[in-house]
Amino acid sequence: MLLFLTRNYYKFLSADERCKMSQFYEPDLGTEPDNPFARGKDEKLVRRSFWLDMSDQSLTSAMTRGIGAPLRASEKRAHLIDIRREHLIDEVCQEILPPENEDPSVRDD
Repeated sequence: MLLFLTRNYYKFLSADERCKMSQFYEPDLGTEPDNPFARGKDEKLVRRSFWLDMSDQSLTSAMTRGIGAPLRASEKRAHLIDIRREHLIDEVCQEILPPENEDPSVRDD
């Protein structure tokens, strides 16, 4: 079991839920056989050097405005952790969450 904080409460995650959280992006290799996100059967990046040769600035740009732009934040996060660039997660995975209104009777007019 893993304890995970989600929106002001803690949730225990099963092994299946943890697996789903860390899933990598899976490109369509039929249409893009040279996609840099491609992984082998062992879940390791096929073109790992493509990512490791990039500077932090280039990687941030690629993940926010380039090839990684359409990925979900969870996929970007898993990818950055895999290539050992965890320090870029906050910059690359900027998730915009809707404001939480705890009291429905209070309105911001």
